[in-house]
Amino acid sequence: MNPYLKNLKKIEFVITYACTGKCKHCSEGDHSTCGVHIDPEIAANTVRKIAEKFPIQTVMTFGGEPLLYPQAVYQIHSAAKEMGVPKRQVITNGYFSKNSDRISEVAEGLLQSGVNDVLLSVDAFHQETIPLEPVAFFAKELQKRGVPLRMQPAWLVSPEDQNPYNLRTRELLNIFRDQGIAENEGNVIFPEGNAKKYLAEYFPENPIPNPYWEDPRDVKCVSFDPDGGVFDQNLYQTDIIEILKEYHP
Repeated sequence: MNPYLKNLKKIEFVITYACTGKCKHCSEGDHSTCGVHIDPEIAANTVRKIAEKFPIQTVMTFGGEPLLYPQAVYQIHSAAKEMGVPKRQVITNGYFSKNSDRISEVAEGLLQSGVNDVLLSVDAFHQETIPLEPVAFFAKELQKRGVPLRMQPAWLVSPEDQNPYNLRTRELLNIFRDQGIAENEGNVIFPEGNAKKYLAEYFPENPIPNPYWEDPRDVKCVSFDPDGGVFDQNLYQTDIIEILKEYHP
């Protein structure tokens, strides 16, 4: 076993950088590579190969908006379920279609593929450009099917800060609480991408570091880009097990 991967327990796929929102806080900025998305079959086989070698506890799919390409999400999580991965998680803004039949179809697809933790991005930033009605309908469709669902707000400065964005976020969270949806702790925005451009006034001179950074000498999560990129190599060109064997920080 590669000693730098001895604690590997999580797999993440950025399904696409394409998104239905244009959020001021987005760390990805202008989404210039939005036309690219992960190959579903290769991604699913990658889950199987890694889970055979490592005690994977979580498989996560996110974006951009991952449910713009739901087949990739389904195949990845079906493979995770097949391999006995306990947590199969999707982070979504809930807005991938205005059509109620399509929304219901995707909710059913998530159920059938074994997704057991949906984190729904609800906050002042998402709802500046994303309509609330289809998101609320999607949430109800998940609830109807018993798919576990939590709100995942983005907080500016801190969850306790009384800035206008946080005040609006609390109003929105109350709407979904009334629908019986629990709130996850969410995340605190860090100054990258759009956040650095549009929200600079809220960040101190020595802002918080990226909370998703991890020590490259002790990798706990392997994360794949929409184009198959991972560890400065590419999933479409080199077998994932070879990539993991060769990894050196």
